[in-house]
Amino acid sequence: MNPAFTKYKHIIWDWNGTLLDDGWLCVEILNRMLACRGMKTTSIFEYQKYFDFPVINYYIKLGFNFEKESFDDVAKEYIRAYESQCRECHLRQGVIDVVKQFKAKGFLQSVLSASQQSSLFGILEFFGLKEFFENIAGLDDYYAHSKIDIGRKLLKNLAISGREILLIGDTTHDYQTACELEADCLLLPAGHQSRERLVACGAKVCDSFDEAFKSLF
Repeated sequence: MNPAFTKYKHIIWDWNGTLLDDGWLCVEILNRMLACRGMKTTSIFEYQKYFDFPVINYYIKLGFNFEKESFDDVAKEYIRAYESQCRECHLRQGVIDVVKQFKAKGFLQSVLSASQQSSLFGILEFFGLKEFFENIAGLDDYYAHSKIDIGRKLLKNLAISGREILLIGDTTHDYQTACELEADCLLLPAGHQSRERLVACGAKVCDSFDEAFKSLF
């Protein structure tokens, strides 16, 4: 076993883009919203290049004008569309196996997400993953501002040091959150941000769950 791995007691997973392959759906929904407003649509390549938190800044980059319409209305429109289609998505390849492997080795696991708490419970149950997680921490609203505050609350609930945690995500914001918690971080590309952006932030990057798991042992 990799000596560094023995210090971890808890694995914190991001949901969207890390466990759930939903980047394509996000682009599809955004393009419908942009098209109906007569605005230029985007691509998965551009999405992974520019998407970031808080999402309001990304929406402005796309061309949304929040002097003409409220961010609240746009966010609600997006969430309605996402929740009506998210069950069409699939788990990323290898998710079930790696989550089971971590559990078999005695590690506790939680989910930390910018998704709404109530929606998060439902979608994890739908995909048969809820039973694997000790804690499921989502937002109380749909604005996707930041995961840092809910990460801090989760850390208090875990009652362990951040240094005993490995956070696995797919965005630079996951890395920022891990840094705030003083936790280690491992990022997987092909979610909501490009590999180049993930590498540039300084986090450890693995291209698959299999590679990630093996790198820790």
